[in-house]
Amino acid sequence: MRIAVFGTGGAGGYFGGRLAQAGEDVTFIARGEHLRALREHGLRVESVKGDFEVRPARATDDPEEVGEVDVVVVGVKAWQVPEVAKAARPLVGPGSYVLPLQNGVEAATQLAAILGPDRVLGGLAKIFSSVVEPGRVRHVGGPASVAFGELDNRPSERAERLREAFERAGVTVEVPPDIHVALWEKFMFIAPFGGIGAVTRAPIGTLRSLPETRRMLEQGTREVFQVARASNIALGDDAVARTMAFADSQPPAGTASMQRDLIAGRPSELEAWNGAVVRLGRQASVATPLHAFLYHSLLPMELRARGRLQFSD
Repeated sequence: MRIAVFGTGGAGGYFGGRLAQAGEDVTFIARGEHLRALREHGLRVESVKGDFEVRPARATDDPEEVGEVDVVVVGVKAWQVPEVAKAARPLVGPGSYVLPLQNGVEAATQLAAILGPDRVLGGLAKIFSSVVEPGRVRHVGGPASVAFGELDNRPSERAERLREAFERAGVTVEVPPDIHVALWEKFMFIAPFGGIGAVTRAPIGTLRSLPETRRMLEQGTREVFQVARASNIALGDDAVARTMAFADSQPPAGTASMQRDLIAGRPSELEAWNGAVVRLGRQASVATPLHAFLYHSLLPMELRARGRLQFSD
């Protein structure tokens, strides 16, 4: 398959690297020092599942150079998705489709609004990974899995072909019966974890073991569950318990990407995580007091990172 990975960060770099290693025709869309390193030294991935390199790595910052592909894997931050949807147009032909791997529940809708709903799958990744230096991605834990499906949940040949490609690459992959349930199940974990981790600056092992922060995790998970149910997402009655069990299974030193970005003073996915819970909760007439607290507490850091507010530590 011809695959373009738009955004070669922790998730895009890892999964795109696995696909390239397995022999798929992969081009990485990157920029700056990261692009330079990919061109000169290839992509290096340090992984708990085994280190590997993609050398040479085909990489560019110009989608026009690549042309139409079978699949565009979107690995950018959630707040960059609308911009990428426009920039990716040269990659999307009559038979192409787009797979978003963003945290949150709105990326597929944003892509479909620009590229058309028939060009977009719903998708998600479960992995703890990040770019540690230009051209080098480190995967430290998590299932390192992907899930995707048609937005109307019908079986499709293109989803099956993509599933087979990920399987050949040794990636745990699923086409769930309801992709929206799968997206919200992940959201139930990542939104509370990211917000509480950013406020406390503590890793998942601490958050789940300290009674006070564990209660916060449970409350945050329950709020997302209630918003999902009110939004006609068919989550199971045991979804909160399963989410907490998943949190208990993660590497104790794990941190969320939003947490790392805010602590480092970088723009984050706050609006797509805790901000989205508050906004979607308001639309569904569901109270989300913990997420409102997290969102409002972190908003000054987010605005400062985006140059819209100034203050010193």
